[in-house]
Amino acid sequence: MTFTFTALLCLGLALGLGTPVLAGIPPKPVLRVQPDYAVPENSTVTLLCEGTMRATYYYLYKNGKRCSLHTEILQNNSKAAFSISKIGPHEAGRYYCEYWSSDGWSGYSDPVELVVTGASNKPILRARPSPVVSEGMNVTLQCVSRQPQNSFILTKDGQPKSSSTLGSQYDHSTDPYQALFSVGPVTSSQRWTFRCYGFNKNSTLVWSEPSDPLELLFSGSLHKPTLRAEPGPVIASGRSMNISCQGTLDAEMCFLHKEGTQTTNEIGNKYTRSIPSVAQQHAGQYRCYCYSSAGWSERSDTLELVVTGMYNDNPFLTALPSPVVTSGGNMTLQCVSRYGYDKFVLTKEDEKFSSSLDSQYIYKKGHHQATFSVGSVTPVHSGTFRCYGYLKNTTHLWSVPSDPLKIHISGLSKKPSLQTQQGHILDPGKSLTLQCCSDINYDRFALYKVGGTDFTQHHGQRTQAGLSVANFTLGSVSRTTGGQYGCYGAHNLSSEWSASSDPLDILISGEIPATPSLSVKPNSTVQSGDNVTLLCQSTYTVDTFILSKEGAAHQPQRMKSKSQDWGSQAEFSMSAVTSALSGTYRCYGSRDSSPYLLSHASAPVELCVSGLERYLKALIGVSVAFLLFLFILIFLLLRRKHQGKFRKDAQKETELQLPAGAIEPVIRHRGRQKRSNPAAATQEESLYASVEDKKPKDGVELDILRPPEEDTQGRIYAQVKDPRLRKAEAVLHSAVSREGWDTQKKAESQTRWSCILQALCILQAADYKEPQDVVYAQLCSSSLRQGTPAPPPSLAGEAPEEPSVYAALAVAGPGPVPNKEEQ
Repeated sequence: MTFTFTALLCLGLALGLGTPVLAGIPPKPVLRVQPDYAVPENSTVTLLCEGTMRATYYYLYKNGKRCSLHTEILQNNSKAAFSISKIGPHEAGRYYCEYWSSDGWSGYSDPVELVVTGASNKPILRARPSPVVSEGMNVTLQCVSRQPQNSFILTKDGQPKSSSTLGSQYDHSTDPYQALFSVGPVTSSQRWTFRCYGFNKNSTLVWSEPSDPLELLFSGSLHKPTLRAEPGPVIASGRSMNISCQGTLDAEMCFLHKEGTQTTNEIGNKYTRSIPSVAQQHAGQYRCYCYSSAGWSERSDTLELVVTGMYNDNPFLTALPSPVVTSGGNMTLQCVSRYGYDKFVLTKEDEKFSSSLDSQYIYKKGHHQATFSVGSVTPVHSGTFRCYGYLKNTTHLWSVPSDPLKIHISGLSKKPSLQTQQGHILDPGKSLTLQCCSDINYDRFALYKVGGTDFTQHHGQRTQAGLSVANFTLGSVSRTTGGQYGCYGAHNLSSEWSASSDPLDILISGEIPATPSLSVKPNSTVQSGDNVTLLCQSTYTVDTFILSKEGAAHQPQRMKSKSQDWGSQAEFSMSAVTSALSGTYRCYGSRDSSPYLLSHASAPVELCVSGLERYLKALIGVSVAFLLFLFILIFLLLRRKHQGKFRKDAQKETELQLPAGAIEPVIRHRGRQKRSNPAAATQEESLYASVEDKKPKDGVELDILRPPEEDTQGRIYAQVKDPRLRKAEAVLHSAVSREGWDTQKKAESQTRWSCILQALCILQAADYKEPQDVVYAQLCSSSLRQGTPAPPPSLAGEAPEEPSVYAALAVAGPGPVPNKEEQ
């Protein structure tokens, strides 16, 4: 029994020595590290040991050894702070602390591992395939370093004790050290932000610099934010810019993610990230996400951030054929560079780039180019354009921009004309002024050069001739002046320009080290109508020959050259030459690569066209005189015909007004006419018609004149006043109808008038040699009395004299008709 008691007593003493609760030993302290258990090198760290208020002394231990650090007692001896001002790799280790009080020594605190970072370069942390994840999925995080690392450790922000360590793996294909960590399943109810470090096995608490934080982003169902770049998505290198992400009002945090990278930038509740100097690494595609208590938003639309100026070889942008495009027409813009860009992109001010095209290498010109075509142009397309070049593996790094090209829209108003007083071909150094003019009252004019970007505008001025003109002084010409020019006109109240003028070529001579020769075939002096050939030759190889005539207003002729063993030549043929082609000619050579830069001028050649032109002028004069004579003749014939018609009308009117008894037989002694048969001449009784044209415009009158009393032979005369009587028969019948004679007398009268009509018919067929001649025609050989037989003709050869009726007809002409006394 004594033995049992002694054993229990020893057991109680032993428990009393080892159990503080039983013996009153103070509790163990708590050791904490501020600001974090993993701190960068050279930073300040405070290790805080928390005990009881009765503690008197505090002690800190590192890896089992007591540390002699500055100690500060806080809050009535309940805490002690051990400070390390500049921590280094040798301060890394396992720390714990204890304290002494009136109750004795406390136990040791739980150990704390103090990690010093920054011993090597930071690794890269990626989420595979993307940091944008979905609810409940597992994510693989990859920590990669190009420096040798034995192990990698992954930490999660906000959970210092939550970390995992993996040994590194070496990838021979890409030459990195890496470790793959599996995380998940992830939920959108919390944030998932990670970092990773690398370290070596002989110093497990000395880590590399931390990787950039990787935030896992959730594409939720809340309204997507808006992502913008100011001043614009295309920005020059070195300029400042802001990227803003505008979410809903209840958004607590927004994150900016650059596509193709594993980094996410926390913008905070200000929703804006400022970049003071844009550099190459800022270029790329961006999206943003916002987080609130309700969850994650949808991702924003993609922002294409382009950094320009990464290549110093700026391209050249031109409009073909000019920077003025007709409304509704097609626009062609060409971007050219001698640098080997893979692609060209065309942009319009204040807008995203319109399009990009693969470049094409033009072997003959030795440059790369891309041609952009825009159809159905409207006023919306007017504005300033630029183009850039870039390489296919860096699509967001562009070259410096081309010079700005302003596009104008033209209407359908009348085109002006463009001319020069100095000629089309000029020597370097000569002064050149181009004049744009129009009969339309344009207020302003613009001059452009095909293939250029300048669009020079001048105010129009009115001339005394009523033209609107503007003079464009180009100064002393050089090789850059050569080219094709055009001009436009516009009114001040309209934004549209007129149609383009006809193109004007300006050629610069002396830019090719060659002097061609010019000759004429068959000769320099030719006859008008001959064929002439001007032969231009050069020992220097050229692609085109240009023939120029001194003082000519038209543009010089161009002709492709033909290669010869000794050089090049071209033949300018002229068929049926005239004096207008006479003059002084010269020829030049040019290359296709620079068609407006010419060689030196050939020696002048004088072409003289002469010969048949004076005969041609004489022939023209004779032809004109003949046509004039023919015109006068036709005029006179028409006038005569008109007068005849007028007289006929007057005759009808006069004859219808003849009174009864106006026609009476008149017997007048006419004397004997000379006949081949004198006996017949003495026996016949003659009737004469005396024709007078006293008044050309009067009507026709036919009178039977009474013979004078001394005329005893009883001859009958008819006086006809118009020899052009064509309807005498109607007149005579009208006159006879008015006679008051008896039946026998009427019969005799009708016989007489029948004979007179026969005389008139003979008059129409007569051939007059002298207009004053009097023609006598025997009308009837019968007796003048009804029923009186005619005497028989004489058989002895001389007929007896018998009464006959004659018409004495005087043709109206230049001479007057004889009156009664003269007859």
